[in-house]
Amino acid sequence: MTVTVFIRYQIDPFKRALFEQYARRWLAVIPKAGGDLLGYWMPHEGTNNIAFALISFENLAAYEGYRARLRADSEGAANFDFAEEHKFILAEERTFLRKVA
Repeated sequence: MTVTVFIRYQIDPFKRALFEQYARRWLAVIPKAGGDLLGYWMPHEGTNNIAFALISFENLAAYEGYRARLRADSEGAANFDFAEEHKFILAEERTFLRKVA
């Protein structure tokens, strides 16, 4: 059963450009670690402090392996450090979804 991780980010609205850099850095890293990156979405109109990402995996075990590879990857670790240093992510929520139709 394929699972898709829906990540909801609360971001600092004054640091949206930094979040965009962060998202673009994952474009190569996430697939290399085993995730099927469906994309990142940034605020355009309306709410200015919420962003989203969707990443699919074959199953939850594949997700767990991906998380370990992501943390061990030098580019991935650097991107996590970038986010922590600049503090543009205020909160992060993960929901695991399965496709219905």
